[in-house]
Amino acid sequence: MTYLEGADYFVRVVDLPYGVGAQTVPNDDGTFSVYLNGRTSHDKQIDDYCHEYEHIEDDDFYNDKPIEEIEE
Repeated sequence: MTYLEGADYFVRVVDLPYGVGAQTVPNDDGTFSVYLNGRTSHDKQIDDYCHEYEHIEDDDFYNDKPIEEIEE
């Protein structure tokens, strides 16, 4: 994993609903909050973090693509 220059993000482990591995929320100040599900294994959290990081890196929060297309 590498630091994504120009995009600050904060990672928090919280209890999310079952079936939700992680969620990323863009903040008003241009940063991102990445929430990982504390109910999953550490390995799953790492996989979910990498997935969410790709969304930040690909600028998925600021395009008009349908979510189905983004998740492919």
